[in-house]
Amino acid sequence: MTLYARFAAHVGDALDALVAAGELPTDLDRRNVTVEPPRDITHGDLATNAAMVLAKPARTNPRQLAEKIVAHLSALPSVTAAEVAGPGFINLRLSDDTWRDELRAVAAAGADYGRSSVGESVSVNVEYVSANPTGPMHMGHCRGAVVGDSLANLLAFAGHRVIREYVINDAGSQVDVLARSAHIRYREALGEDVGAIPEGLYPGDYLVPVGQALAAEFGDRYVSAPEVDWLILFRTRAVDAMMALIKADLALLGIHHDVFASEAALQAAGKPEEAEAWLRARDLIYDGVLEAPKGETPDDWEPVELPLFRSTRFGDDQDRPIRKSNGSWTYFGADMAYHFQKAQSADQLIDIWGADHAGTVKRIQAAVAALTEGKTRFDVKLVQMVRLLRAGEPVKMSKRAGNFVTLADVVREVGKDVVRFTMLTRRADAQMDFDFAKVVEASKDNPVFYVQYAHARVASLHRRAAEAGISAEGADLSRLDTEELALVKLAAQFPRVVETAAAAREPHRIAFYLFDLAAEFHAAWNVGNDRPDRRYLIADDHAVTAARLSLAAGIGQIIRNGLSIMGVEAVSEMH
Repeated sequence: MTLYARFAAHVGDALDALVAAGELPTDLDRRNVTVEPPRDITHGDLATNAAMVLAKPARTNPRQLAEKIVAHLSALPSVTAAEVAGPGFINLRLSDDTWRDELRAVAAAGADYGRSSVGESVSVNVEYVSANPTGPMHMGHCRGAVVGDSLANLLAFAGHRVIREYVINDAGSQVDVLARSAHIRYREALGEDVGAIPEGLYPGDYLVPVGQALAAEFGDRYVSAPEVDWLILFRTRAVDAMMALIKADLALLGIHHDVFASEAALQAAGKPEEAEAWLRARDLIYDGVLEAPKGETPDDWEPVELPLFRSTRFGDDQDRPIRKSNGSWTYFGADMAYHFQKAQSADQLIDIWGADHAGTVKRIQAAVAALTEGKTRFDVKLVQMVRLLRAGEPVKMSKRAGNFVTLADVVREVGKDVVRFTMLTRRADAQMDFDFAKVVEASKDNPVFYVQYAHARVASLHRRAAEAGISAEGADLSRLDTEELALVKLAAQFPRVVETAAAAREPHRIAFYLFDLAAEFHAAWNVGNDRPDRRYLIADDHAVTAARLSLAAGIGQIIRNGLSIMGVEAVSEMH
C-alpha cells in the first residue's frame, strides 16, 4: 500500500473509531473524503478534508470534528504533527523516515509502483480512432488515437479491465465512393488512361495498389460491367485493404485494438432493429413528424412521419429520428445500436471523438442512458484538432485532394515517442500546435526532451557510479537530508496522480506530473554545479553517493512507469 492510500486508511480508521464511540453516525458517505498534498507546502506534508466533508451530514461543527480526528492521527508513529487549519482542514507532518520508507517502497514495487486496484476490475470499453476506412491514417486522427490508447493504458494500470475498440464505418456512402475510386484504379492497372480522378472521388495514390490487386485477381471482368455487379465486391476488397493500412499505421504508434466492430455486420445482424424494438417496448420510440428547421425552411423540406427516439427525456433539445424517409438507418440510429451492443459486454463506455462531433454528444448520451436504464457510465471525450506547423507555416491537409500529411510520415520523421508524448502535453479539449522543429528541440521548453533527459541523467549517473565502483545496494537512506527528501515527497504523489487521472479520464495529467517531477530533479541536480557537496556522485563519499543513487533510481523508476502509461519508452541516452 502506497503512502497516500495508507494515510487514507488511517483517516478511515479514525472515523471508524469515532463511529464506534458514538460520536459519528454509522451511515456517513465518505466517498468525498480525500488525502492529498496541501496547496501550500509550508502547511505540512498531507492534508485531509474529512471534517469539512462530514461535519454537515453528521450535524456537528467541522473544527470540533477535526480536533477529534487529529487526536487519533497524532498517535501514529509516522506523524510528527497534526493540526487543524481554518474552518476544519487537517494538516499532517510526517517523519523523515516515513519518506525514506516510501523510497524503499518504490524500489520494491518497481514497475508496479503506482499500480492501483481502485478500478476493481470494472470493465471499460474505450472506443477510439474509428477513422473511416477510406485511406491511411493522417495527422487529423493522431491525437484521438494517442489520447484513447493512453487512457486505456491508464485505466488498466488503475485496475480496470479494458476493452480497446475500433468501429469500422463500412456501411455509409463514403465506402461506396471508395469502391468507385478503386474501380478507376483497377481500370488504370489494366492499362486504361483514366485521366484526372473525377471530382468527389478519392484521388490518393494509396489506392493504386488496391487497383493493381483487383486487376491481378479479376482481370478485365469488371472493366465494362455495370456498377451493380462489382460495387459490393470492390467495396469489401477496398475496405479490407484500407483497414490493413490503418492497422499498420497505428502499429507505428504502438496502438493495437482488441475489437474491430463492423457497422455493416452490425446492421446485417439486425442490431438496430433489436435496439428499436427494445426502446419501443418502453415507449421511448414513437412515430412522429419533426418540426420544421428553425429559420428559413428549405424548399425540399416536407413533413414526413419518422420513428423518433424520445431524446428530450434524457436532456437533449429535441427528439431524434432513427430512420430516414426511405427506411434506411440514420447515422444516429446505427450509432445507437452500436452502443447498445457495446454496453452488453462492458460496465462502462468511453468514446474518444473529434471536437467536430460535439453537436451529437447529447443525443448519444441520451440513447445510452435509455438503453442501459442509466446503469452504464458513459463518457465522451472530445479531442481538438492539431495544427501542423513547419518553419512556422501551417501544413494543409485534405484527404480528398490526396495531399494530406500521413501519420506514418510524421512518426518516421520525429519518432513514435515524440508524437505520443507531444499529444499529451495539453488537455485533449484544448487547441494544439505540432511544430516539427519544436517537438525535437533539446530544451527545457520541450516537455518531451525534458522528461526523457531526466531519465537519461539517472541512467548516466548509474553508469558512472558503476565505473567508480559505487552501488546503491544496501544504501543507508538516513544520509538523505530534508532537502533531498522533498523530491521523494513529490515522487510519492505518483500513485495518487494515477488514481485521480483515471477517475477523471484524463491521461494528460500523467504527462503534466512527469514534467513537474523532472523539473524538480533537474533543479536538485543543478545545485551540484555550484555546490560540490550536493552532487549525486561524490567519488570519496560512497555512503552519500549510494543514498543519492537510490533517490535517483526511484525518480527514474517513476518516470519509466509514467511513460509506460503514455505508451512512451524511457531512453537511457540522449543523442
